[in-house]
Amino acid sequence: MTEINLFETVKGHICQCAYDLRLAPDVEAILKTPMREFNFSIPVRMDTGRIRTFQAFRVQYNDARGPTKGGIRFHPDETIDTIRGLAALMAWKCALFSLPLGGAKGGIVCNPKVLSEGELERLSRGYIMGVSRIIGPHTDIPAPDVYTGPKVMAWMMDEYSRIVGRTTFGVITGKPLSVGGSEGRDDATARGGWYVVAEAAEDAGIDLRGATVAVQGFGNVGTHAAVLGQYLAGVRVVAVSDSKGGVLNRNGLEVRRLEEHKERTGSVRDFPGAENITNEELLALDVDILIPAALENTITAENAPQVRAKIVAEFANGPVTTDAEAVLKEKGIVIVPDILCNAGGAVVSYYEMVQNLSMDHWNAAEVDRRLKTMMTSTYHAVHETAQKKNFTLRQAAYTIAVRNVVEAMVARGWV
Repeated sequence: MTEINLFETVKGHICQCAYDLRLAPDVEAILKTPMREFNFSIPVRMDTGRIRTFQAFRVQYNDARGPTKGGIRFHPDETIDTIRGLAALMAWKCALFSLPLGGAKGGIVCNPKVLSEGELERLSRGYIMGVSRIIGPHTDIPAPDVYTGPKVMAWMMDEYSRIVGRTTFGVITGKPLSVGGSEGRDDATARGGWYVVAEAAEDAGIDLRGATVAVQGFGNVGTHAAVLGQYLAGVRVVAVSDSKGGVLNRNGLEVRRLEEHKERTGSVRDFPGAENITNEELLALDVDILIPAALENTITAENAPQVRAKIVAEFANGPVTTDAEAVLKEKGIVIVPDILCNAGGAVVSYYEMVQNLSMDHWNAAEVDRRLKTMMTSTYHAVHETAQKKNFTLRQAAYTIAVRNVVEAMVARGWV
């Protein structure tokens, strides 16, 4: 199977809206090129005493609208092109929601599952030592992503504070509450996703109460997607999967118990009362809503013909390839695109920045109120554009996002 390049996919989305926005070729070229890239190595002393070197990246894609913002992921298959694509997605995501931020992304090529906690801490601090000159509360603000979380963010914030000689909570978001984190950040991506899906389902004539849902990926986002789907939206989660496979119960899974099962066994497989299925079988289930919540390029031209869901909600970044999207569109399947659907984490990260900079702390209800308003109003703006121009939701979202970035570039005299 041909390897699919996420960065090329994202650039293709810009091409689709270039004609409608009447973008000049030189402006389009700027939008398809990262502004800055940093490729470096991190030497880490392992528990055995030997030194091991890890490759790392930070891409600052576009800062026309403000300081760049984006996660750091730890993954053994990380590549610079994936980071470029994810940084671009973050730029369009922030622009779509009118946040005063640009887009960035970072990563380390590593397998965190085989590293001890001490090795992870030294690796995390090493990353910040490598990028400390190019990040900051008013420059570039990292956040968690795949296989990173609040603990890693706390280590990174502490290392940056040590380097600059003062406590600087605002350099990182996604931190624990005890060191400047925001209420609601842990489940913000999934919660925001459900606020968008609720609107999309209503427009598609689907009653969420009792609607069947399959979640591909049972990490942080996927777990919250399954839990909140049941308890916030009232859906029936019939299948979930992780990297080792999935489980199915057509009457509905007890998601809280499934969480405990995975914590205990390391996988969702062999969950009592459910049958084991493969990830491929999960994607082909006849459900109302399919949620790819793991990595990019999950639904491809090869498996898209088997997808039978009415809505595919991209809780992950870039899970549907361009060729797959054409197949799903032909089948009448609604795709709720990543830069719209999974932006809740970026939105609440922005709220965390605001709280840090103002030395304030909002309660969970206030964060949730603001998040719901932001997600639903942006969905309606995208849906209205899609209806008016006969676009898909993705084309409409990119048209709005790219226009907002170009307007900032023009205002600043860049083009």
